[in-house]
Order: sequence, then C-alpha cells, then structure tokens
Amino acid sequence: MKFKPLHDRVVVKRIEEENKTKGGIIIPDTAKEKPMQGEVLAVGPGARNDRGELVPMGVKVGDRVLFGKWSGTEVKIDGEELLIMKESDIMGVLEESGAAAKAA
Repeated sequence: MKFKPLHDRVVVKRIEEENKTKGGIIIPDTAKEKPMQGEVLAVGPGARNDRGELVPMGVKVGDRVLFGKWSGTEVKIDGEELLIMKESDIMGVLEESGAAAKAA
C-alpha cells in the first residue's frame, strides 16, 4: 500500500537509537524512551496561506528530522510503525557534520 499525506502533513519513521551508552552500559527496552529522530518517508504538497497560495514544504523525502517527544499520530501501515505529523511539529532537519559528510 502506498500512502500520500495531505496538506502540510509528513510521514516519519522513527530511527532507533543505540542500545548502549558511550560507557558501554546496555539499556534495556523498558528503560528506553521513544526516539525523537526520524526519516521522512512522504510529504504532502504543502499548506495554503490566507490568499489560497500553496506554501511548499520545508522538508523532503529522505531528510533526517528532529521532532518533539509527543509529536504526531502513531499509525501502522503494511506492518510498519510510522508517525504522521504536521510539518510544524518538526523542530529541524539534522545534517551531517563536515567531517562525516567528507568520509561518506
């Protein structure tokens, strides 16, 4: 099934964080918080302003984003747990640092 969000909505897949701390301590699943980072899988066409003009989205498919802990609505599509949220729930796009980008 293919899902296309409407208006200024975005479909995000959470990116699971590391199970260990930097010191090597393993964090059990019951103690972990839900990740607040995700990858954008689909975006709507954008919202309309007061004049009815389409305002393009600031995120695109493939962007790695940071969002609030309680943002979005959790849905299951084709057995995959995803979040649908408004673009305004996204705090920003995470970009690779200069050193990491050069290594890739």
